[in-house]
Amino acid sequence: MLKFFVIGDEETVLGFHLVGIDGEIVHTSEQARQSLENAVQKSSVGVILITERIADGIRADVDRYFYKMPVPLIVEIPDRYGVQEERSTIRDVIRNAVGVHV
Repeated sequence: MLKFFVIGDEETVLGFHLVGIDGEIVHTSEQARQSLENAVQKSSVGVILITERIADGIRADVDRYFYKMPVPLIVEIPDRYGVQEERSTIRDVIRNAVGVHV
């Protein structure tokens, strides 16, 4: 069975840990990049949850895995400060990924 893995700030990771989801607390872009690389390599990870602010710091890496690999699925989530303004919608992601206007 594939598992969830969360990458983010201390509050986010600890919150998910309370419900049994493993993760890694990161403070820098380099730590985030390494954590994402490690999570992608784990065959047991099916979904990677990453906070929007962390993902923005390593956007090229996140997009490379998101658009090129079906598993693990990378899902950006808000952190304790809430949703960031001007985020791409699911519709935008589909249009960019497959070229179909939904």
